[in-house]
Amino acid sequence: MQFAKADVTPARRPAIVWLGAVLAVCTAAWPAGARDPVVLRAVRTLPPHVAGGFREPAAFQRGPDGAYFVFDRKAHTVYGIDAARTAVRPLVEIGPEQGRILQARAFSAGPDGRFVVADTPGRQERVQLFDSEGELISRFVLPGRSTPRIVVGDRVVSGVGSLQFTGRRVLVSMPEAGALIAEFGLRGAPLRLIGQLRRTGHEDDRDVHLALNSGIPLVDPTGGYYFVFVSGRPEFHKFTEDGQLVFTRAIQGPELDGLLGAQPTTWPRRTIGDAHVPLVAPVIRTAAVAGDGHLWVSLSVPFTYVYDAAGEKLGTVQFRGARIVSPVSLFFDAAGRVLVAPGLHEFDVPDALSAR
Repeated sequence: MQFAKADVTPARRPAIVWLGAVLAVCTAAWPAGARDPVVLRAVRTLPPHVAGGFREPAAFQRGPDGAYFVFDRKAHTVYGIDAARTAVRPLVEIGPEQGRILQARAFSAGPDGRFVVADTPGRQERVQLFDSEGELISRFVLPGRSTPRIVVGDRVVSGVGSLQFTGRRVLVSMPEAGALIAEFGLRGAPLRLIGQLRRTGHEDDRDVHLALNSGIPLVDPTGGYYFVFVSGRPEFHKFTEDGQLVFTRAIQGPELDGLLGAQPTTWPRRTIGDAHVPLVAPVIRTAAVAGDGHLWVSLSVPFTYVYDAAGEKLGTVQFRGARIVSPVSLFFDAAGRVLVAPGLHEFDVPDALSAR
């Protein structure tokens, strides 16, 4: 696999903490000192008779024609919903063959209504591009076998689980290639690598080192890219269009204090298929970039931090539907509204958190 060259080079903390204990911190407790986040209340939610048919909605996104997509990870299916939110139909269904999906890990809709799905039939990382009606356009398979590095329950959030579709390119977190972001063409041609791996103090344990360099690659609609590290030291990097580092920012806040205090410095391993990998839990669940270039980062506790285009923190948000939602997916539609899964809610962005 050959990539074009772009800003590439090679980045442990030590008492075994069982994953259950870490996840208990991630999903339950946050410090009493976490102060007054902005609570955004859903302005629209898919009707119960529509939303109730999904088993595990892992992505909720919208096309340019106003129609919605729901990626149901547990059902191995992508659904289309009309703009009126009344009619639901499967666009891509379960199966190992081309044009179907099996053990799907990620979904990403492009600005023109096409979408990509990453799945792992036979532990091969496969990426398929579909039109808005679910017709297969192209596909490719990444070399080697899938090695899950960051896992929440049975959801893999590393490798092709981090996939982002720009409309012309596919971005994947691929630290094993020696960089933070790997960029592919729509038929799988490797185009370039972006971003140096950070030092972790675990360079002598390759699996841990790579896990702590896994993250979420994101396109900034105003130009360039972000990369948000999902485990270890919380931070993000901003890159120019040609892959040069602009800045690095730490992700900090009182909501993170308890979670970071529970971080292990050694990691137990478990066997997944034929891989014996360390159990590295994420600090970050998901992230997305709004149309104004502001970065929204959702933590493993139910808070989301918002950063402006210069990397300065604007505020802390919680999403509320019937109750507080911990996002596994964020998506900004053409109108600037943020769509959140699970819950399948839509939220308006207050002026204080936007560049309007």
